[in-house]
Order: sequence, then C-alpha cells, then structure tokens
Amino acid sequence: MVFFLQTSNWVLQTLLKKYNLFSPMPGLQQLPSVFGCFISTTSYQWAKAVDSKTLHPASAKCSSKGRDEGIRESRAGKGYSSPHPFNLFAAGASKKRSMPHKALEDAEYTVTSRKKTLCPPEKPLSVEKWGELMEEFEGRKKFEELMFEKMIAQNSPIDVAKSLLAAVAYRDGNIHYSLLVKYLCLCVSQKQTEEIYDVYDIMKARFKTLETSAYGLLIKGLSGSPRWREALILLEEIEKVIPPSKVNYGDCIRGALVNQEINLACQLFHEMLAKDVMPNLDTIQVFFDTGKDVKDDHFKTELLHILSYLRDNQIYPGEALMQSIKQWFESIPGKDWKGNLTTIKNSGLCPSCNQSLESINLSPEEFSILKEKIIKDVIHGTDTFRKTTPQELEQFQRFVNRHPPYDIVIDGLNVASISNKCNRSQTLLEVVTHLAQQNLRILVLGRKHMLNGSYQWSRNNMAAMQKKADFFFTENISEDDPFLLYATLHSGSHCRFITRDLLRDHKACLSDSLIRRLFFKWQRGHQIVLSSYTPGKRIKFEPVLLYDTIMQTTGNTWHIPYDDNFLERSSYEVPTKWLCLQQK
Repeated sequence: MVFFLQTSNWVLQTLLKKYNLFSPMPGLQQLPSVFGCFISTTSYQWAKAVDSKTLHPASAKCSSKGRDEGIRESRAGKGYSSPHPFNLFAAGASKKRSMPHKALEDAEYTVTSRKKTLCPPEKPLSVEKWGELMEEFEGRKKFEELMFEKMIAQNSPIDVAKSLLAAVAYRDGNIHYSLLVKYLCLCVSQKQTEEIYDVYDIMKARFKTLETSAYGLLIKGLSGSPRWREALILLEEIEKVIPPSKVNYGDCIRGALVNQEINLACQLFHEMLAKDVMPNLDTIQVFFDTGKDVKDDHFKTELLHILSYLRDNQIYPGEALMQSIKQWFESIPGKDWKGNLTTIKNSGLCPSCNQSLESINLSPEEFSILKEKIIKDVIHGTDTFRKTTPQELEQFQRFVNRHPPYDIVIDGLNVASISNKCNRSQTLLEVVTHLAQQNLRILVLGRKHMLNGSYQWSRNNMAAMQKKADFFFTENISEDDPFLLYATLHSGSHCRFITRDLLRDHKACLSDSLIRRLFFKWQRGHQIVLSSYTPGKRIKFEPVLLYDTIMQTTGNTWHIPYDDNFLERSSYEVPTKWLCLQQK
C-alpha cells in the first residue's frame, strides 16, 4: 500500500512562495527537512529494513557519464576460487565450501540482470532537470524512491536530496511518506543535527505517536546530540507499542556513556537483557571504551558481568571489541594485566601463558541432561517420524540395548561417499578396517539397499565389514541421524561418531538455548570427520577438539576467542584466534 502526505492547495502555495519553489533552482539552504507534515502508517517490518540498510552507506560513488545525473548499466565479471582443506567447525570453513557454487550463481545473476541503475547528481538540480531525468527513467513511479536509495547508499549531499524533494512538491503538491523517511535517514547518517532537530520538532508538534522507523531514526540522531536525553523519551514511546530493538537500546546507552551517565547506561543494559534483547557488539564495545577512562570499582564489576554474559551465551567478540577489552584490562590501575594474541594448541595449552583451557567434555550432570533432551526432542520428536517410523526406531533401540556400549558409531553412507575413486563399499571397508585395528567397538548405520549387491555395494566387501563391526540397516527412506545420535549417547560420554553431516536440523529442534549450547559443545567434542582419503593409502581424520572454545578465566588469566575480520564464520563454527590476558 502506498501512503501520501496530502497537502492542501493553500499549504502548497505557502511553501512554494516561502521557499522559492517557482524558481528554476529552489532556495536550497532555506528548504526545510520536511514540508511541514508527516503521517505514521508504515509497518514495523518495513521500518527495520530501512534502519539496517540505510544507516551504513557505502563509501564508493558511481561515476556519471554525459550529464552528471546520467543513467548507466552495471556489469560484473566471473571469478572462481578453489576449495581448501578445512576443519568442520573452524571459522570460515562453510564459506570455503560454498565459494565455487556461490561464485557461479553470482556470475550468472549479474550477466542476466543488466538492469539500468541510477547515479545521483553531484550537485542540486532544478525542478526542470529532475523532470527530464524522470522522463528518461523506465518506471517513473519508482524514480524518486530509487534515486533516494542511491543517494543514501552513496551518501549524497543533503542539498541534492532537498532539490529532489522540492521537485516532487512542485510537481505533485504532495510528498510520498517514504521519501521523507529516506531523507531523515540521510540526515541521520550524515549527523546533520539541525536537520534532525527540525524533523523531530515538527513530528512532536503534530503527532502523539509515530511509527517505529521514525522513532528509531530519531533515537539514533538525537542520542549523539546535546539533546540526547530526548532519545530516552522516544524509547519509552516505542515500549508502548512494541519492545525496543537492540539498536534502539544501543543508541540510548551510547548517548548515556558519552555523557558520563554510567548508572543510567548500566540500567538500560540490564533492562534490555531482562527482556531477552541481545546487545550488539558495538554497544558492548562502548562500555569497555568508556571503562578505560572511568576508574570506578562498581563500573569495573559491571564490565566483568558483561564478560560473563558473553561467556554464558557463547558470544564471540570481533577484533574491534577484543582490542577494547584488551586495552581496558591493561588500563586497570595497579593490576598489571598484559594481553597477547595467540592460537591454542590441539592439546588445549595456551602457548602464551602455558595454561590449559577448559575441557570440551560435558560434566556427568550435563551429559545426562543432554541425553534426556535429545531423546525427547530429536529422536522422539514429530519431525523424526516424517521419514522414520516409531516401530523402526523402537526396533533399533532394542538392538542397541542388546549390545555392549560402542566406541564409534559410523554414518555408513556419509563416510562411503567421501571419494569417487573407488566403489563405496571399498571406501567404507577401509575405514572400518582402520578403526577395527585399534580394538574399537564399532557400529555402522546403513540402509537396506546396501545389501542388494551392486557395483557400488559389493557383497564380498559387505560380508568382510560385518566381521569387524556391528551393522544396522534402516529402510531406504529413513532418516539416519536420529539413529546416530541415539546410539552414540546411549553408549556413554566416551563414544564418538563419524559423519560429515553438521546435524544443524537436529540442533534447531532443541527448544532450550542452554541445551542447544550443550549439544554444540558435545558435538564438537565427539564428532570425528574423515577429512582425507586415498584408496589403499591414506585415511586421515580431523582431530577432535580437547578444549572448549568459550571465554574463560582462572582469576589471573582470561582467554577470549574472537572473530577474525577476514573470515566469515557460520553460527555452528568457532573462532581459531584467541586473546590471552595474564596478570603479571
């Protein structure tokens, strides 16, 4: 639905006369931020999109050809990169796996969608010039919207935006609401304080409540100004309709900290956590940056509580926050903290301070809780029965209960598919033989079609494997993972499993955040990945982590895993770089 700001002829004539809109070039310095009126009808979902997309404008500007407001076509070339060996849970692994396919998709998209794009002018245009551009553009109804989006993305001068608003007002006698919001976005992104004040004062005078995108933009703009306390009033106004976002809270917290209102900032932080609103990392960074200059024991305690919050929620700082934490520790008077960047050895030993990190293994109590929840939510959950019947699962449970605990549970099809240099049964046979030589009790999960005899599934190879390991063959359409999880957990905390499947669907089935964290911790400490295989020559497994990748302290040391700026880490991956803080 499209909303318009309806302006009476009298108001329009007043504006045209007052701001010289009859002239070829409007009086740009006098043109107001808004044309005197606003409405509040845009949805919250739309408002969020504007807030996140437009307040981080790109730095690059497109060049113009011919006229400075010209239209051009954009093209992109093709590029591919080869995958490299990876650890399943290491930061950046999923990005490496997806790069060839993603590059192909991007190349195909850019070649087949050579759509005309707009380049905003570098200087203000007259009403007539804007009209000429509008005539040339295909799809005139979207011209102003797209042009404003480009202005925001390229951080165009405010005067250019004003000249477009003037042209629209002159032509239509009304101003599209979304244009006004986009203009406010541009003002906020450029910290045009006086313009923001104008918008806020007009809105406050005309309306009792506003829509959420306007609230969010005004909070961001006011919180960095001398009128920062008025952002707190807007925060309370939002609460009457919906819970404020982490960005809303973060802007108000930043305003309070910049103005040395420490207690107020801490109060707002606790309030957002109590409402299960997770703070942005840059909000947390402002706390630690402020802490370098505020030598207060109460504030120090608050910062240590923030570190505990990061640990409990398995939140990893980026490099910027990591550096702020490091500098804060090193600034504490009389404590003599020293921070070093390092990587942890496979044994879990920190080479910087020679301390061992916390074990990846769950405590007996944690393992018992996890086992119970997995059986209830994943194995007996309704999603399982879409491909697995309750009868088959009960049969498998009786099978497992009749056997002693296993040391290794193998996803047979997953492991057998790692190489195309030999048939699948040969691959699986070599892996089973390799593990059986270590006197391990092995369970292999397969499907019934593996017993039919074929090129891929040799009867001789299958018979040889069944002498070295126990096998359970499910129906061909059954889901393997519930069987894998049940057998591994039932066998005890020592048992590990082999698959390249990340089990993300099953983690998502867990309703409790604590259980999801326990599951991920257990998975990283128990999942073995066959990372390299050469038929008849080489079988290599990725080493299982022995230490937990989580923020941790011993009192006189802190170890903080952090995200590398140059690696894109998926939610199921963990950082590989650490900050080691040691009190000398």
